[in-house]
Amino acid sequence: MNAEHFVSRLELAAQIDTSPWARRHAKVVLSAWGLLAEHIDTVELCVSELVTNAARVTEATPDAPVPRIALTLRRLSTELVVEVADGDHRPPVRKVNVSPQSESGRGLFIVEALSKEWGYFQPPTGGKVVWCVLALE
Repeated sequence: MNAEHFVSRLELAAQIDTSPWARRHAKVVLSAWGLLAEHIDTVELCVSELVTNAARVTEATPDAPVPRIALTLRRLSTELVVEVADGDHRPPVRKVNVSPQSESGRGLFIVEALSKEWGYFQPPTGGKVVWCVLALE
């Protein structure tokens, strides 16, 4: 099987306690794909931060009383892309002056520090997708 074609997608309820389930999913999938433990740990941390952020900003609506977020993992030959989609259209904001002791606000700082790059886009269907790219070399 060609590593270029590895993709996994998981839909989750947008709840604050969703992050451990997303981490567990990432660990199982990435282990099956043969990633090294050190890469899996890094990906798990980024997944946790992005999923937590998405769960915090996603609100229930009459059309979606239990709002959903989606985690997509894409394995490329030397990189892994993590994407988290949510229903909120507002762009993510990385806080500038966050101390290491802060209990919140460090998520995107951590993602930025661990990944090659990160960003977001707004698909035509609404909401946004926040993504990061991690090196596997």
